[in-house]
Amino acid sequence: MGVSRQAFQIHAAGHRLHAERIEPGFLNPDADGTTLVFLHEGLGSIGQWRDFPSLLSEKTGLRALVYDRWGYGHSEPFTLPRKKSYLHDEALVSLPAVLEECGIGRAVLIGHSDGGSIALIYASKHPERVRAVVTEAAHVFVEDVTLAGIREAVKVYAATDLGIRLARWHGDKTDRVFRGWADTWLSPGFRDWNIEEFLPGVCCPVRVIQGINDQYGTPAQVKAIERQVCGPARPLLVPYGHVPHAEAREEVLEEMARFILELERS
Repeated sequence: MGVSRQAFQIHAAGHRLHAERIEPGFLNPDADGTTLVFLHEGLGSIGQWRDFPSLLSEKTGLRALVYDRWGYGHSEPFTLPRKKSYLHDEALVSLPAVLEECGIGRAVLIGHSDGGSIALIYASKHPERVRAVVTEAAHVFVEDVTLAGIREAVKVYAATDLGIRLARWHGDKTDRVFRGWADTWLSPGFRDWNIEEFLPGVCCPVRVIQGINDQYGTPAQVKAIERQVCGPARPLLVPYGHVPHAEAREEVLEEMARFILELERS
């Protein structure tokens, strides 16, 4: 039956953000107002999710919200340098304001990379508003492989057309988006960044997805999340890299849909 998508603007936490609502052709009768909320990665945007949010909305019969966080895509640019606390700020200040502005009372948070970290922090502090969390390549602490992968990305950005390709999504904000990501994570003060203290407060079901060949993280992230959250956590390791929903699209789509539909039937 397909889905419909409507673009709109959000004014949340003092910033103008670009967003899209997704309405499935058939609404799950067990949804009880639950909305899928997609949180993109550190170089991501609405467009880079491609049609994955629409497909998951259609499969689960749940409404969805996907938005460009402050500084990304069609949202207003952020200022540099970024604070070490930028992910905490997104989770504890911006996301609550976004959900309030959009009238979303209960959500399944689907976070990729930075978005997964944001989802975990938010779920810890607002358990009554989170039905479940799906993380994909989320970080809860900084690994050496993470920093090595970012240093390599800096080289690639300088030597190839990566910037041109990212500009398709971020326009004239592209350099700022890239520097805001790379410079923050590579700064000496960020080496001890860690959000494990929030994990015991995550009491909802959690699906923890990680690519075995992820150049920015290892299964140690999955184990830390699975071990420390207080809700039921199920890992999924796939033989791909940092973007499982693109690299293992059908497998990840089916797994996410199955996980979410089990929630709605419980």
